[in-house]
Amino acid sequence: MAKAKDLIIVESPAKTKTLSSFLGGNYEIRASMGHVRDLPKSKLGVDPEHSFEPSYTVIPERRSIIADLKKAAKSCRNVYLASDPDREGEAIAWHLAEVLEVPDAQRIEFNEITARAVQEALLHPRSINVDRVNAQQARRVLDRLVGYKISPLLWKKVQKNLSAGRVQSVAVRLVVEREREIAAFISTEYWSVGARLTPQGASFPFDAKLAQIGGKKAELGNREETEGVLGRLGYGLREREDGKWEAFAVRGSGPEWKVTDVRRREQKKNPSPPFITSTLQQEAARKLGFSARRTMQTAQQLYEGVELGEHGHVGLITYMRTDSVAVSQDAQTESRSYIQQRFGAEFMPAAPRQYKARKGAQEAHEAIRPTSVFRTPDQMKEHLSSDQFRLYQLIWLRFMASQMAAAVFDVTTVDIGVLDMLFRATGRVVKFEGFMVLYTEGRDDRTVEEQEEDAEEGRRIPDLSPGRLLELLGLSPGQHFTEPPPRFTEATLVRALEEKGIGRPSTYAQILSTIIERNYVTLEEKRFRPTDLGCVVNDQLVRHFPGVVSADFTAEIEQHLDDIAEGERGWVEVLHEFYDPFQEALARAETEMERIKPEAEPTDIPCPECGKPMFIRSSRYGKFLGCSGFPECRHTMQLAPDGSVPNADGSTAEGEAPETMECPNCGKPMQQRKGRFGDFWGCTGYPDCKTIVDPKKKDLPPPDPDFSMPCPRAACDGTVTAKRSHRGTIFYGCSNYSSKPKCEYVAWSRPQPEHPCEVCGFPKAEKVYRGNSQGLKCTNADCSTNAGADGKKPAKKPAAKKTATKTTAAKTTTAKSAAAKTTAAKTTKTAAAKAASTATGRPSGGSQLADAERTERNTEEREEASSPFVSH
Repeated sequence: MAKAKDLIIVESPAKTKTLSSFLGGNYEIRASMGHVRDLPKSKLGVDPEHSFEPSYTVIPERRSIIADLKKAAKSCRNVYLASDPDREGEAIAWHLAEVLEVPDAQRIEFNEITARAVQEALLHPRSINVDRVNAQQARRVLDRLVGYKISPLLWKKVQKNLSAGRVQSVAVRLVVEREREIAAFISTEYWSVGARLTPQGASFPFDAKLAQIGGKKAELGNREETEGVLGRLGYGLREREDGKWEAFAVRGSGPEWKVTDVRRREQKKNPSPPFITSTLQQEAARKLGFSARRTMQTAQQLYEGVELGEHGHVGLITYMRTDSVAVSQDAQTESRSYIQQRFGAEFMPAAPRQYKARKGAQEAHEAIRPTSVFRTPDQMKEHLSSDQFRLYQLIWLRFMASQMAAAVFDVTTVDIGVLDMLFRATGRVVKFEGFMVLYTEGRDDRTVEEQEEDAEEGRRIPDLSPGRLLELLGLSPGQHFTEPPPRFTEATLVRALEEKGIGRPSTYAQILSTIIERNYVTLEEKRFRPTDLGCVVNDQLVRHFPGVVSADFTAEIEQHLDDIAEGERGWVEVLHEFYDPFQEALARAETEMERIKPEAEPTDIPCPECGKPMFIRSSRYGKFLGCSGFPECRHTMQLAPDGSVPNADGSTAEGEAPETMECPNCGKPMQQRKGRFGDFWGCTGYPDCKTIVDPKKKDLPPPDPDFSMPCPRAACDGTVTAKRSHRGTIFYGCSNYSSKPKCEYVAWSRPQPEHPCEVCGFPKAEKVYRGNSQGLKCTNADCSTNAGADGKKPAKKPAAKKTATKTTAAKTTTAKSAAAKTTAAKTTKTAAAKAASTATGRPSGGSQLADAERTERNTEEREEASSPFVSH
């Protein structure tokens, strides 16, 4: 008899591949595909009257997976739940234990998917941490209460399909308040004066800046004051043709310039700590141009593992959702060994570097780092996609730099006296590169002081001593104006959220995506600007729910959730503290919140359908032109790309003709439209033709114009031609796709009619995987010879479906019979469990199996932004 195996359940198939590459045959590894249960989409799913009891439902897409996992759990010796090492992962493990009915399931966690880390975790399994589960449960319930209670109020008072969220609304508020701060900013004029000097009798020019006048800080507020300073130095001031100012000599000799003080010092610059989630997102935005979502998706792939040829499936980085800067001793030892081999002992600090985490960080986690520093980016490049390589290189360089010696600078400061004025020159020269030989951190929106520091770096000052006379080569006046605070980029908004304690590592990317998708903000030149809708919604929430959309309140909630995770507070108690005043505010808002409906703006453009004037109206996707005869006439038109109203003939206000485009599939004209993901070209033949084109790809050359063949499907008289998807990918499809009946023949490689399939007669096409030819495969997805050509599997035969139906019916009958015998016992057990849950504030195992729609990982913020009544 075969020895029973141990079952390890992870979240994704990619992890199963990586674990299978180094775990022996004694383990069966399965994937749960993330969450298996969640609150229902169709209703609140939380009972505030009974200790906020949540009604979890099984996600429909997970039912077959759960059935397979149950079967596997019964035949295995031990069940190990290996979901991600954070609170959400702990909650997934708890839900799995509940639905699989495995009360003795053991929890293991690892920060990296390597043989050493996983084997270590298997040696030290533990029970599920109920405090962590409660913290995640409290977050989920809290977000649901805010989203599902406030959103319907916004529909009634402002506009349908709006949403509010505990964290997303605070992010929108930050963007709105920054925009108003910019609008209210009053710029102030100020001037600077620089001097170009050289030691008398030598040629070593250097620059100095006016620092003091009469022993006080030099502050020149206008042209007149600057002219006064220049006049005393023998110079005048005039404006050049380009609008800039210059100084010119008005007399032959001026006052004496003399060195009054020279200060030299050595300055050290330490490396930045290794990445945590927020700093990775910020630096990837600065240096790679990645959005937060793109960064996290790519990091997830590197963490779960990639194929490395003969080495198999290997996880390249540690867990990427973390707020800890801790580094394991093994990783430090390995990095120090590499530094010594590659750069020498002088680049290695005397002792391994230890970084201090911010308050509230989960020190059980590690920083984001390579699982092995000896897997250098250059070695990995051939195995990684472009995004994977660039992000891995960034993580590798940052971690290695964080373990290296400090950079050392020689800093020289020279004070120069002239009359009662003091000019100052500062130079900073690298003495020892240290970690800078590998990496330096990027910066956002440098201040004037930071720009001056950057200018000082590399600036050399001649060897001077007090009393040395200098020769003036020229003066350079400058007119400046103070600038308002910059708009947030993705990097700076993530940093602001982190600094204010809003959200957690797993939520930053989703927060940014949600507020863009809801049209509360837009990204213009990579900076956030609030929309009119975002401002209206923010004002209503701030006026009627000031506590909920307060950054301080949101940070306080995060601290409470940390306390729950540490077992210091009960989750029900925390929810009661929030919900009671929230209910009162909600009741007041029902009566006091004024109804705000955007006024339609009339235009002189006649409706092409009925002739009535068109109005500018607003929707969740922005402004558009709609007929004033609505609802009798439902004709709409897009505004010009710059937001202006086009002329009656469709031309712009400047008289430019509207841009046109022909549908590549049906030949009808296409029209510029705006959707939740931005601008696109849509066919006017919709809904018969649903072709859309990305504006960035509309000017691409026609795909394979010489290819044409009759459709190989029986009874279809269409023609197969090359087409381009809205993503720009070339494929080959039938011209009857939009007809009735619809022909769905498609091939992702060029069909070769000269090579027909031996079984069905369809043309074959070359299948290419990662640049390597896999040979000719039949383009008929239903052909028995087709082993996944074009990414599709052969369709199941009707007979097989019938047999499966009969088997299922038999199983259902047996299950019903068995269930009937145990209903009373289960009912008693469930009631007792619920009573215990209510008394202790612990999560109960009772749940109702019903439909739910959530299928994505890490969607707390998306869930709070959705509502059960939104029509999609």
